Amino acid sequence: MNRFVFRLLGPLIVQTDDGPLRINGRRQATVLSMLVLYADRVVSVDTLVDAVWPDSPPATARNQIAICVATLRKTFKQAGVTDLLVTSPPGYLLAKGEHRVDVQEFLERAEKGRDAARRGRAEEACTLFEEALSIWRGSALDETPGSRLEAEAVRLEQTRLTLVEERAGLMLQLGRHRALTGELTELVARHPLREQCREHLMLALYRSGQRAEALDVFLNGRRLLTEQLGIEPGPGLRQLHDLILRDSPELTRPPAVVAPAPTALQTIPAQLPAGVMAFTGRQREMASLDGLLKEPYNPHTPALATIVGVGGVGKTALAVHWASQVADQFPDGQLFADLRGYDEEHAPVSPAAVLDRFLRALGIGAPQIPADADERASLFRSLLSTRKTLIVLDNVRSFPQLRPLLPGGGRSVVLATSRESLGDLTGDYTALSIRLRMLEPTEATALLIKLAGADRFGSDPVAVEQLGALCDCLPLALRIAGARLAAKPNLSVRSLVERLRDQRGRLDVLSPGEGGVRAGFRLTYRDLPAEAARMYRRLGLLRTADFAAWAGAAVLDTTVWHAEELIDQLVDAQLLEVASADPGRAARYRFQDLLRLFARERAESDEPEGDTDAALERAFAAWLWLAEEAHRRIDGRRFPVSREQAPAPDFLRGLADELVGAPMDWFESERSAVTDMVAHAAETGRAWYAWTLTQSAVPHFETKNYLEDWQRSAEHALAAARRSGDEPGEATMLRSLGSLAIYQRRYEQAEGWNRAALRLLRNTGDVGGAALAQRNLAMCARFQGDWVRALEYCEEALSGFHASGDTGNEAHLMGFQAQIELDRGNVGGALPLAERAVALSRRTGSVRAEAQSVYRLAEVRLRAGELGEAGEAFEAVLRLTRGEGDRVGEAHALRGLGQTQWSQGLLPAAGGTLQQALEITDELADRFLYARVETDLGCVDALGGHCAEAAERFRRACAAFGEVGAQPWRAQAARLLVAVQDAAVQDAGLPPGGGDAVGLPHRSFTPEELTALLSGPAD
Repeated sequence: MNRFVFRLLGPLIVQTDDGPLRINGRRQATVLSMLVLYADRVVSVDTLVDAVWPDSPPATARNQIAICVATLRKTFKQAGVTDLLVTSPPGYLLAKGEHRVDVQEFLERAEKGRDAARRGRAEEACTLFEEALSIWRGSALDETPGSRLEAEAVRLEQTRLTLVEERAGLMLQLGRHRALTGELTELVARHPLREQCREHLMLALYRSGQRAEALDVFLNGRRLLTEQLGIEPGPGLRQLHDLILRDSPELTRPPAVVAPAPTALQTIPAQLPAGVMAFTGRQREMASLDGLLKEPYNPHTPALATIVGVGGVGKTALAVHWASQVADQFPDGQLFADLRGYDEEHAPVSPAAVLDRFLRALGIGAPQIPADADERASLFRSLLSTRKTLIVLDNVRSFPQLRPLLPGGGRSVVLATSRESLGDLTGDYTALSIRLRMLEPTEATALLIKLAGADRFGSDPVAVEQLGALCDCLPLALRIAGARLAAKPNLSVRSLVERLRDQRGRLDVLSPGEGGVRAGFRLTYRDLPAEAARMYRRLGLLRTADFAAWAGAAVLDTTVWHAEELIDQLVDAQLLEVASADPGRAARYRFQDLLRLFARERAESDEPEGDTDAALERAFAAWLWLAEEAHRRIDGRRFPVSREQAPAPDFLRGLADELVGAPMDWFESERSAVTDMVAHAAETGRAWYAWTLTQSAVPHFETKNYLEDWQRSAEHALAAARRSGDEPGEATMLRSLGSLAIYQRRYEQAEGWNRAALRLLRNTGDVGGAALAQRNLAMCARFQGDWVRALEYCEEALSGFHASGDTGNEAHLMGFQAQIELDRGNVGGALPLAERAVALSRRTGSVRAEAQSVYRLAEVRLRAGELGEAGEAFEAVLRLTRGEGDRVGEAHALRGLGQTQWSQGLLPAAGGTLQQALEITDELADRFLYARVETDLGCVDALGGHCAEAAERFRRACAAFGEVGAQPWRAQAARLLVAVQDAAVQDAGLPPGGGDAVGLPHRSFTPEELTALLSGPAD
């Protein structure tokens, strides 16, 4: 079941497993917000009316609330949830169940934090409070107006501020006053009348050595209170002011008790640099680092953590922020060194130079520091062997640079940051490895708001989310964007967003001067081996969301094995990331957008134009070859029939079974990549690749019902073919769009596409292609009830398939002819056609072709009254389609099986089978199939004596058949409707309105009578 996350602490968002759910309109948003706020409690209709119309509700207000709830239910049902909103007089209830509500999670974490504080666990309480506060994305219930909701928003905001104050109090207890001053200064500026905030700020400033600033905070607060409210500060503020004036010892924390130290440690180093402003998020990583403090004491191994990530992701900020938070737990001091492993102007700092500085900081005089690097490391280990010191090593280039700086053991903790994985550490030390990713979108939004001020985003919350996304949620990029907004009051958020949308200029905006994002990427790129750098920039030419290693082999013209090695180097350098690595499947990789843009820049700058064109040609050729091979394996026939199969590219030779051995799985993994490559080929004048790749992907689009992908790809390819004068491509894509229109039950449009395609295909001499267009025209004629014209097209198409050697489509067409004969009532003529279609399809080896042919044979058996054989055949189709993941075929098989079951009088079994089919039709949005299933369910109701329910189903089926222009089936449903209506009238003792015309006994339908009605001539 889909699980929702309701987010009210910011703009209303309903998050599903597939992305945000669209809630349309202010009224729906208001009603939903009220129900979520009071989850699992009844909210009366009057309360909801008051929330939506606080001043003067219209006379239809209660009805409109009911409509809002019904619409919300429909929205949730489309996302797979049917039991969320419950009618419970005098109103409605949102049954939370396993769904999540951010307000409740915030309050629960806050209460857990307060419980930890009451038990004296201040560290745990601080962590819980920070987790609770990180849930907020902005102002509560933002963009959802109404006085009742505004009152709820104010209440939640007051709760948040109280929690911020409680957390600040705990941090002061823990001695983290320096980390608090910036945050509290901002808080007091926004809420100048909150005395508790002001009191905490005064104490934090005083303990940080800023006595005058602390007194100034008091004086400003006193002036505001007297001028605006006419009152004096409360006793807490006044008492603290007096204590600061007297430099009272009460204001100083008791000094930590430190064991006697040798002379060398009389100097306690405190080298941590200042943290970044507005540090945001990273709660999970902070909690992991806190685990280092709980590691069991090991006299031979130091506790060690590495933070690895791309330049600008915030490695140093996290390391310094965490180190500042826990500094008081290291009574023997904190050491810090920037090892300059990725500096553009300076070489990496040698371990010997760092040791010289560390030894001096620990009190060793210059004459006593050994000249030999190994002896320095030995002395350093000796000094720290029994001490508890925190060592932060920033920008480590390699493990050899780091190893001499590690203590030999004891209670010290080492925290190292690097852009590359320091894999040599694994297993040899107590190592925690953190691969730092981009911020979460909510964290990115919070950081932007902290940097530029909430007032910059208050009127356009969507823009701030877009800004975060365009910055890739990369902290460095976010800080540059936030600083630009803060420095330029006239620059609107929307304007900055528009500048960043321009891919060509995005890196320029985020790389002021010679620094910023581009500089950080450049340093990592500079240190890549030559082949890895070439792989990086050529992969940047691709416009796919993700890719497999064979795509790297294509752009570099190397083996897949070697491509995997080079891609692994890029992953280690944080220039690529693993998108998916499911067991048994090839890993897929992806770029962050900014890294892709940088790679593309380097390709344009560092690669000759001919080399980039050749790399793209190999990539298009690789995707096309694999797609055609997968198509061949799905359909079991030579594809495309109009030309010979191209040989495999050198880098893919011998890999077909490994890559496309499960062809539908390959297409599924490449789904977005295929459509991206089609669009890329079309945009760059490679029309042939665009339309042949689309043509190859059609079986996947059909089977998985990816109709939007199909339409988008075919339209891109058609436009490209027309621009380049490619008549075969134009004809093929016209026919493909015609096939799509048939799937969408738009027969008039389908006929137009296919007629246009047929004219061009005849001009180009494509016999097999013309046969496909004629088959499509036969389908259009059949659905419109013109059996004669349908059979004429079938004969023409059959001749074309036979001439072109397309056995698979020949089998499919024979099955289709059998279906037309059934539609005409010619069961005897249908049976041999269906049997020949099954035999031919099995010769092709295509599971999909066999399933389609067996389905036609099953329908013939059903019409012939051979119910046992029909049921077995439908069961076989069900196994075949489920094995292929073919939801369309599965729905058809279930419908046929359901009809067979009710024809046998197995009503409960038929109802269950048909209900499964109905659920799939909802998923597929197939109105024709939906109408057929409703017709069969109506028959089940009629056989069970439920004529009113049957009539309603037949009525819905008539309407749906009418929508898609399927007149013969509409006529069948109409006959059934008249029959059950007459039966219902007779049951009520009224004169019949047509029941006698069909000779139905009162409420005693038999399967034979219903089958006769279904098989009657079209009206």
